Amino acid sequence: MPDIYHQFPVFAPANEVFEAVATPKGLDAWWTLSSKGEPAEGNVYELFFGKGYDWRGHVTECVPNEVFELEIYDSMPDWENTRVRFELTEADPSASSAAETSVFFSHTGWPDDNDHYRISSFCWAMYLRLMKKYVEDGTVVEYAKRLDA
Repeated sequence: MPDIYHQFPVFAPANEVFEAVATPKGLDAWWTLSSKGEPAEGNVYELFFGKGYDWRGHVTECVPNEVFELEIYDSMPDWENTRVRFELTEADPSASSAAETSVFFSHTGWPDDNDHYRISSFCWAMYLRLMKKYVEDGTVVEYAKRLDA
């Protein structure tokens, strides 16, 4: 099975990055049109991306400020049973004057290396860039313009 991986720094403390990737307020600022859920293992997240894209996932791992993972179970077929995961590692604050968090992102379990997989890989890079901007300077791009920002 093909998988998607991205790694990048966010110049902010891990708790701020976690809020952006694990809470509805954070997700709605850079990824979803709207979402609902509580960051705790076993909880269900509702992820709405527009008409016909009303998806569900459940939290399979949640360690505040360190790990957040959703297993998608109600979505388009290629996303069914895939896992969207964020692992966060905050740099030692004594090593520099600014907070920095390394984000290790993965979207695993894809059934095929098909067009949707390749498009999603590109889209994840674009969305993760928006998450970084949101956390670092508060930028929120209108949902319809996110992939063009």
